[in-house]
Amino acid sequence: MTDKNKSIHEFDLQLIVDYFANVERQGPGSPEITIKALSFIENLNENSLIADIGSGSGGQTMVLAENTPGNIIGIDLFPTFIDLFNQNAKKLNLQNRVKGIVESMDNLSFQEEELDLIWSEGAIYNIGFERGLKEWRKFLKTGGYVAVTEVSWFTDERPAEIEEFWNEAYPGIDTIPNKVSQMQKAGYVPIATFILPENCWIENFHLPQVEVQKRFLEENAGNEAVEGFVANQRHEAELYRKYKDYYSYVFYIGRKITV
Repeated sequence: MTDKNKSIHEFDLQLIVDYFANVERQGPGSPEITIKALSFIENLNENSLIADIGSGSGGQTMVLAENTPGNIIGIDLFPTFIDLFNQNAKKLNLQNRVKGIVESMDNLSFQEEELDLIWSEGAIYNIGFERGLKEWRKFLKTGGYVAVTEVSWFTDERPAEIEEFWNEAYPGIDTIPNKVSQMQKAGYVPIATFILPENCWIENFHLPQVEVQKRFLEENAGNEAVEGFVANQRHEAELYRKYKDYYSYVFYIGRKITV
């Protein structure tokens, strides 16, 4: 398998962190899409507690904080991202109610039924959509909400090139109806589902990486791992442009019910 056809998971984690620390967003999205998803969430107030799991440096978290009351805790495994997260909160004068902590999403320290809302953009795949929804559910109050983005197929059949790429990168990828069914079986009422548009990928995720890639290659000239990783990111962007009619990230929003 060539470097450009590797899964991102085959690269050194510190290399990935160093690279994505240079961009505002570590995955596809936009402020408008975050706000749209938030519009489906009811009953948040200044006493609400929100967890953004897999927050990265907090691009979407700061949008949440500026558009909703309550306290927000950002969770990420990598200290580099959490340092940036807390710096960003301070820059926006949000540090009194927005805090990032280093923690693994598969070993969260919240109390049962402590959270009003669990948020996760472009990160639940690290634990798996079904597993994440099931394991995180206990931290939500009854009637609390979960809002996550998950890469999903639009069609039942896809060209072999893109199917092989995503099955290698994330075997949990599935169609939108199947994902909604998984959410329902995990103990949530599906509230809303919508597709992230093209600008969330190209303008907000791929294009900001172009200058970062140039600088990264210059600063690490001759480093085969860096060259391979940049090639991988460029290949993924090419695949999206070629096959965007077949997949995207999708927002899935659900409300916890008693089962």
